[in-house]
Amino acid sequence: MKKILSLFLILTLVSLFGGCAAAGNQAAEKGEWESVQVAFEADDYYARLERCVKQIREKTDFVPDIVLVLGSGLGDYADSVKIVAEIPYSEIEGFPVSTVAGHDGTLIFCEIEGKKVVVMNGRVHYYEGYDIHEVVLPLRVLHLLGAETVVLTNAVGAINADYNVGDFVLNVDYISSFVPSPLTGENIDKLGDRFVDMTNAFDEELNAIVEGVANENKIPVHRGVMVQTTGPQYESPAEIKMYRSLGADTVGMSTVVETIAARHMGMRVCSISCITNMAAGMQEKISHEEVQSSSDDASKSFAVLVSGLLKKMA
Repeated sequence: MKKILSLFLILTLVSLFGGCAAAGNQAAEKGEWESVQVAFEADDYYARLERCVKQIREKTDFVPDIVLVLGSGLGDYADSVKIVAEIPYSEIEGFPVSTVAGHDGTLIFCEIEGKKVVVMNGRVHYYEGYDIHEVVLPLRVLHLLGAETVVLTNAVGAINADYNVGDFVLNVDYISSFVPSPLTGENIDKLGDRFVDMTNAFDEELNAIVEGVANENKIPVHRGVMVQTTGPQYESPAEIKMYRSLGADTVGMSTVVETIAARHMGMRVCSISCITNMAAGMQEKISHEEVQSSSDDASKSFAVLVSGLLKKMA
């Protein structure tokens, strides 16, 4: 009897999957749907990078050494710098435009603590509907403009119970397993090698400088591991438990893929996260308004950390 039931179950599953496949083939033949998967065209992508560089060059001849990416609620820092030129993302054809509150979407070419910096006042995210290669396109363009170092900032939720809202975290490692890699598809040899070692993704020398500045100014700074998720929904309590078991201290919706792209191009990376909330299951609820408010509260300390880093870094 058990053998008959097993055989019946197998035949039923084969029939179901076979029917689904047949229906899919018929629909495709009729043109009712098409795959949304688009092959990555390396030559076209690199040509687009070059077009963006050319457009920026037509507006300014400023050559940055450092990229500073400002995350959610941290854009006020850009108001205090010596500006040489400003270019909205929307004025650069082929450049992705941010659609999220708290991300202005402007390139600010400036001098900070004697360093030549281009500030990305706002970033684009995978959850906005952009392909993962689009998400890292701005950073790739700015590297082609001359930048060899990137300071990535973002707002994160704390998974580690020893952290508090308003604290900062220096990322020393990451988990990227829940988002697509920006290195998928044909490799662009002009940008970097096919296979990239991520053993030391974050620059220890830069991290040590930030820690020194934090200690001098009594600003709480931790070392931690960040996990990036796709968003835009906040994580569930069960997901947070899983990330904690994997060794993550914080969770966010950006930064990790930018780190991968930066290391692919040989850039030095420093990543400073601002804890704006405790992760799901560790507080009653989470909102974007809370994230922005917490970022605003921490903006002065953030300015101290970034300015101190730029002043002391070689």
